[in-house]
Amino acid sequence: MIQAGGVSFEYTKHDEEGNPIGTVTAVDGVDMTINKGEFIAILGHNGSGKSTLAKHFNALLYPTKGSVLVDGMDTCDDNRIWDIRQKAGMVFQNPDNQIIGQIVEEDVGFGPENMGVPTEEIWERVNESLKTVGMYEYRKASPNHLSGGQKQRVSIAGVIAMHPECIIMDEPTAMLDPSGRREVIRAARALNDVEGITVILITHYMEEVVHADRIFVMDKGKVVMSGTPREIFSQVDKLKELRLDVPQVTLLADSLRKKGLDIPKGILTRDELTDALVTIKKRSKD
Repeated sequence: MIQAGGVSFEYTKHDEEGNPIGTVTAVDGVDMTINKGEFIAILGHNGSGKSTLAKHFNALLYPTKGSVLVDGMDTCDDNRIWDIRQKAGMVFQNPDNQIIGQIVEEDVGFGPENMGVPTEEIWERVNESLKTVGMYEYRKASPNHLSGGQKQRVSIAGVIAMHPECIIMDEPTAMLDPSGRREVIRAARALNDVEGITVILITHYMEEVVHADRIFVMDKGKVVMSGTPREIFSQVDKLKELRLDVPQVTLLADSLRKKGLDIPKGILTRDELTDALVTIKKRSKD
């Protein structure tokens, strides 16, 4: 779906008076392959380059060096720019910046309308998309009356209505409360599991990525770790060095293992930790 080869992105930094004071390398030589149908998470603390990289995946930014191919199309090819953005839709951090309609269904239909989709099909897409994210009953509501999580789900529906094969979610839960965050992540997982849409989730919330197929961890513009969630969360000390919060259950399991309990590395859920402790208890009885 997406092939990033040696991608670097540099920009000029300016002082308060607007004078150039140097060059910043936000992304530094990133190689990354994302296959169709995968759920990929890209982690990193603020300033690690993860959001800058994400904006390359639907040609909001162009690499200073290297290349990005979306379904075989080079993002630097101006003739394919709208084809690329139809293939790879983007959901941003603040849903208020993405919602423009006065009524939910009108907002969701805005994208397909601008693509020239026939009116009858637009409404089919709107209803289908709202049902997919669990917001169909709010189709006649004003976005101003929705919660943060609901607004973000409407934003996702607006992207789905354009029938992308890939959705890039750039810290979509950063401005939400825990309930809203759970709503959005459930919607993202459903898009991937049920609809088969490739999902790229950019986040710094570790608990949001335990169900991803693969995780890439960025620091100082580089990919410094990659692997399955279990492989990544098996390296608790390394994650701490990178200033990333580790899920509480993983942290507890790591602490218990360091105290001598025979608990496997990379515990991801409470159920896994419970099973491990039950196994230890049975062994002690035997």
